[in-house]
Amino acid sequence: MHFTAEQRLDDGVLEREFTLGEIPGILWTPGPAPAPLILLGHPGGLRRMYPRLVARARHGVAAGFAAATIELPGSGDRPRSAAAEEARADLHRALAAGQPVDDEIVNRLVLPLVDQAVPEWRTALDALLALPEIRGPIGYAGGVIAIGVRLAVVEPRIAAALLFAGSYVPRAMFEEARQVTIPLQVLLQWDDEGNDRQLALDLFDAFGSREKTLHANMGGHTGVPEFEGDAGNRFFARHLR
Repeated sequence: MHFTAEQRLDDGVLEREFTLGEIPGILWTPGPAPAPLILLGHPGGLRRMYPRLVARARHGVAAGFAAATIELPGSGDRPRSAAAEEARADLHRALAAGQPVDDEIVNRLVLPLVDQAVPEWRTALDALLALPEIRGPIGYAGGVIAIGVRLAVVEPRIAAALLFAGSYVPRAMFEEARQVTIPLQVLLQWDDEGNDRQLALDLFDAFGSREKTLHANMGGHTGVPEFEGDAGNRFFARHLR
């Protein structure tokens, strides 16, 4: 891990950009004292997503957490995958035509992304936990929800997850969802134009966690109420402290 840029935001949050090999990322910390870490998942494109990511990070840091994120494979300045671009185009064509999204399209788009992204997140976590200002336990917040599902199964250092149900999940991953046992809070936008609501509800039902809570709000993909940020902080305060 190499830090490449640093700035102090107006609320005192220290923001540092880093690279992990060829993978860019950002770390936000409240101060020198070790803080529990929340990994911020997102759909890719760090620069495009930055305004939403920094708002989420600052909200978490204000509650005493550190936050970090990395760029997804095939997004931002990282090399593109021709297969993923083709699958994404097929997905958009189906949505534009008002047709159901075929499982085969979802598999082609999501499964390779999960297979590559999850080991990268785990490598990033190794590097972040080596910093003196970061400590466990770890939380995961955001999407792509399939990445969060896989991480919840394979990464024992993640103690709780706040999953954003705003992306497609391969049905093959429902068996993995049944293996998830950590506390979960799932955030669902009821009118999300790019999400399969019933699939999201079925996935929530499949999770094996004894503690799982569904927060469903009216509105589209980007219409998440501001109070959900406070609910997320309370969720992580219960499980990361």
